[in-house]
Amino acid sequence: MNITVFLGASMGGDQMYVYEVRTLGKWIGENGHRLIYGGSKIGLMGVLADTVLENGGEVIGIEPSFFLKDEMKHDGLTQMIVTETIEERRTKMIEMGDAFIAFPGGTGTLEEISEVISQKKLGRMDKPAAILNIEGFYEPLKAMLEKMVEEGFLDKNDLRKVFFAKNVESAAWHIEHANGINRRRR
Repeated sequence: MNITVFLGASMGGDQMYVYEVRTLGKWIGENGHRLIYGGSKIGLMGVLADTVLENGGEVIGIEPSFFLKDEMKHDGLTQMIVTETIEERRTKMIEMGDAFIAFPGGTGTLEEISEVISQKKLGRMDKPAAILNIEGFYEPLKAMLEKMVEEGFLDKNDLRKVFFAKNVESAAWHIEHANGINRRRR
C-alpha cells in the first residue's frame, strides 16, 4: 500500500516527534508499505525516509524542481519524481496515495491534509486518512473542524471521515482496517 505522509522539513520542538516519526517509518518499512512523501533529506522528512529504507521499505519522493536547487533532495530514495510547482507536487502525492497520514508540520502540511479532507468531503476520495495528534498538536485543527460543524459549514458525517490518532499505532490500525488488512505483511 502507498502511504502518503505529510510532514515538516524541520525537526520541530519536541523529541517525541523524532521518536514517533521513526516508529511510523519502521511500521511502513516492516509491513511492506511504500512511503510517498515530499522528497526532502532534512528534518522529520529525512528521518522518516531513512527509517523506512532502513526497515526494508520503498520510498518515493516528490519534490518541486526549485527545491533541488536548494539541495534539499534526498539522494538515497527508491524513486524521485520532480514537479514544476508545489501544487503539482501536492496533486501527485495525493494521486499516488492509498492512505494518508498528517504528521505534525507547518503550513505546507496543513495545506496538504486540508486538500485530502476537502476531497473526502466532496466525495472525490474514499481513501483512509489519519491525523497524528501527537502531544495534542492538532487539537486546534480538530476544534476548528468541530466549530465548522457547529456553525453549519461542515456536516458531522464529513468530520468522521478523518481519524485523529494519538500515536502511530492507532493511525496504523485505522489505515489497515479501513483498507481491510487484518494481518501484518512482511
